[in-house]
Order: sequence, then structure tokens, then C-alpha cells
Amino acid sequence: MDVLDGDYIHAETEWDELLWLWQRTEAPKGCRVEPVDGIVTVAPLARVSHQSLVAHVHRRLCGAVPTWGVHQWCPVAVPSRLGIYLPDITVVPEEELHAAEERCLPAAAAALVVEIASRATARVDRTVKVHAYASAGIPLYLLFDSLAPDGPVCTLHGRPEKGTYREVSRVRFGEPIELPPPFALVIDTAEFPEA
Repeated sequence: MDVLDGDYIHAETEWDELLWLWQRTEAPKGCRVEPVDGIVTVAPLARVSHQSLVAHVHRRLCGAVPTWGVHQWCPVAVPSRLGIYLPDITVVPEEELHAAEERCLPAAAAALVVEIASRATARVDRTVKVHAYASAGIPLYLLFDSLAPDGPVCTLHGRPEKGTYREVSRVRFGEPIELPPPFALVIDTAEFPEA
């Protein structure tokens, strides 16, 4: 990769160019930067109620897999989809985390990603990320969507094959959702903070 005139590069691949651009994109304070399908996006951080829900699920996952890494906004790389995503929560076996690159975690290293849809991210969470995470082979994708057209729902996607997940479980907010082993965890959505 050659940097030309300080602001432009000649990269070997689109991925290298996207990674270079993402690393140098400055966003306003309180925003997050995610390359989605090759386009660098900037979105505002979600409301406090969103962060409360993230914290609640994070604590439950830490208790279920105490020796694994449970991280918020860990950059997850999906080069085949030209994406670097920042899931609300990423769960990674500790040995995979230590083997990861310095800037991004290879998506295939994640055992579970969790997204909590917000007004700024709901469309991407429901469509683009479902296919990106499945194509990367992430075993489980848990989506909490209080903005779903048919009312607030929690969907567990699993068994990725050919870039597509199967819907493992779908419950309305207020009902419990069960995560399979190695998590062996039931999350009671009735315990969620008000969104």
C-alpha cells in the first residue's frame, strides 16, 4: 500500500483501502463509525435507555461465560462484505481474542454478536448485519428490536449457511428467550429497562 500526497492511498485491495479510510475517519464526539457494505457510515450513539439494555444483557452474558471475552463495540471485520461492524456486544472465546489483529476481530472468531436496534441502526441491524454475520460464520446473532413494525421483539438467529441464518427463536419483549450452549442462558426480556 502506498500513501500518496498524505491523503490518498494506492491499496492492493478494496478491503485495504476501506480499512485505511476507517482508521482515519474522524467523527463528531458521541458518534460511531462503521463501514457498511463498503461505505463508511457515521451514526449518533443511542439513547441512555439503549445503553441500559446493553449493560443488562452484557452482565447476563458475563455470568454465563465468565472466562470468555464479552465486549461492547469491539470492531468485527467482515472483509467479504466490506464491513467493519461495531456490535453492541460481541462474545469471543478468550483464546480467539488474543489471536486477533490489533484493530479488528475477525468475525469468524465471535461466538455471538448482539445488536440492540435504534432509530439510526434498525434497518442495517435487520438486513445488512444479518447477512454479513451469517456469511462470516458467526454461530449466533441476537437482535433486540423495540422498533420492529409488529411490536418489540427479540430474535435469535443461528445455524448460518450460505450467508443466511435460520430463525432459532423469536419472542415478544416481556417473554424469556433461551440461548443454547455454550451459553445455556435464559434472558427474561421482562427485566429490561424501559426503552
